[in-house]
Amino acid sequence: MVLGPGGSGVSAVAAAAASQRPSTPRDSRRAVTRPEQHTLLITVDRWSPVHDWARVYRQPGEPVAVSKFLHLLTLDRLDLTERTWSGFVDVLEHTVGRSKAVMPGVGTLAGIDAAELTSLPGIDDFLLLRRIRDEATSGRWQRIVVDCSGCGDPLQFLRGGAVLSQALNRFWPRHRRLAMAAERPVMAQLTAAVDAIDRDCADVAELFADAHAVAVHLVLGAEDRARRLAEHYVAGADVMGLPLTSVQVNRGVGAESPEDLAAHVKGLLAGSGDVRVALVDRSTETIDRMARLRKLAVRLPDPYGIPRGSAAAVVETASEEPVAFRLSWSQRLPEPDSLALGRSGDDLLVTVSGFRHPVRLPSVLRRCMVVDAAWDDGRLTVCFVPDPAVWPRR
Repeated sequence: MVLGPGGSGVSAVAAAAASQRPSTPRDSRRAVTRPEQHTLLITVDRWSPVHDWARVYRQPGEPVAVSKFLHLLTLDRLDLTERTWSGFVDVLEHTVGRSKAVMPGVGTLAGIDAAELTSLPGIDDFLLLRRIRDEATSGRWQRIVVDCSGCGDPLQFLRGGAVLSQALNRFWPRHRRLAMAAERPVMAQLTAAVDAIDRDCADVAELFADAHAVAVHLVLGAEDRARRLAEHYVAGADVMGLPLTSVQVNRGVGAESPEDLAAHVKGLLAGSGDVRVALVDRSTETIDRMARLRKLAVRLPDPYGIPRGSAAAVVETASEEPVAFRLSWSQRLPEPDSLALGRSGDDLLVTVSGFRHPVRLPSVLRRCMVVDAAWDDGRLTVCFVPDPAVWPRR
């Protein structure tokens, strides 16, 4: 996953990295027998210049061959939303048609046109992430490079599954869905459809925090704005548990010294020796074709299998009488005063510098209440005690 502030050269770095053929394929026999399916470059930016660089037509939703070892896939969020919603509406209409009971909520949903869904929380981001997940688990590609430019705030984009899951479970909690399906068999198909979406939300969130399968690369231009945003991106990656693997400082963007920015980022990442900071050379030619991008020789490190941030959270027993627990993980806080915590069902809502993300609690803490929290020496610790209303009594 290649991401960064707008204008930092995310598309150029992603395309340059995708155009490089790995020197040692993970499966050499597969590389020989199916060389055309070596690398897939995915872009979610409808205005991406990659098609022009690759000299291929834009075909949303279908991989297009760029070279023997590279395919390009453009994802159109509006097209994905409309096609997916049309299928879901068929299930809703089938449920309404078979039920003798009046179900105004379901009937209202069935009447919503796909074109009206642009503001449904997280739905379009989730559908893009799910399609990326499907390509990643299809077995067709040895590696996938995702260009996250053009999606606004990339951290908000990557949390689309968590946002949609929260919205679904606030609107129709799972225990109520299961109870209704048991009472009204006609609702079983609809319940199953909603449960499938909720499971996909969890699956997407789990995949993009999997340090064994995914590597996240932050691209920064050599400018003052990038220096200020770097802290917030790293803090957001911590709270989301994203496996940040490298920071690519683009010499071709900005007027500041890239070496100074690289030194600043290394200081920011002190204690994270597994995160590589690299400089991307400025091209001496106008970037208008893949061959010129290839000359930049951008190579992004592979996933290294070390979870980060909330994905590496540790639960400890603070005391036995009375029982208490501590949940902690490494968390950078650019603005310590902005830290806020909340609770929503099985999630701990963590707000860092105006960015809020639901961290799914381990099962032992879901029946507990938050009583205290502290941030010290770069580590966030949250204290819990059992909730008497749901904790089993001895």
